[in-house]
Amino acid sequence: MGILKRAVLSLSSGRLSHLAADRRGVAALEFALIAPLLLSMYFLTMEVGQGIETNKKVGRAASMVADLVTQQQSTTKAELNAILDIGSALLQPYSRSKPTIVITAIEVTDETTPKVKVVWSRKMVNGAYSADQAAGTITTIPNALKIKGSFLVRVQSSLDYYPVITWAAGDKGMLGLTAAFDKLEMSETYYLRPRMTQSIACSDC
Repeated sequence: MGILKRAVLSLSSGRLSHLAADRRGVAALEFALIAPLLLSMYFLTMEVGQGIETNKKVGRAASMVADLVTQQQSTTKAELNAILDIGSALLQPYSRSKPTIVITAIEVTDETTPKVKVVWSRKMVNGAYSADQAAGTITTIPNALKIKGSFLVRVQSSLDYYPVITWAAGDKGMLGLTAAFDKLEMSETYYLRPRMTQSIACSDC
């Protein structure tokens, strides 16, 4: 009986030793453990890169719209709408949300205590055009730009950036991450002076 028991133990020990020495499944197991982490890092890196590029485009849109407006001697609502379309097109191929772009013509009055007034304004929100602040509305600008008798064009661009991991067609959240990564608000503001004239009139604004 003792000999049989020792034989069984010896056989079992041999099989266990053989099993412990078998490394054929290690690579598959390691890949199964590491793959989710690698994929997460890949998608995170891709999303950060795309977010940075989109943020640059938001600033570029404001800069280009301001540059195009200030090259005009006078303008109209139709011309401003076309310029706003150009600014919006700069954000392509990003299409998860639409930008808001606001153009405001500003006059600093030539008074002892100068006032900063809106001359005309135009904006695009969700692809629709309309006036923003009414003419004569008091607004604010940086103190460094508050020069008596000056005329400025201010362009403000903004965009709600939705990461891929939280966005889907129809505004539905994905992967249960919407609460943590809902959206990022990107915005930029540019001030430029007219290039061709002292001021830029809008005949039908």
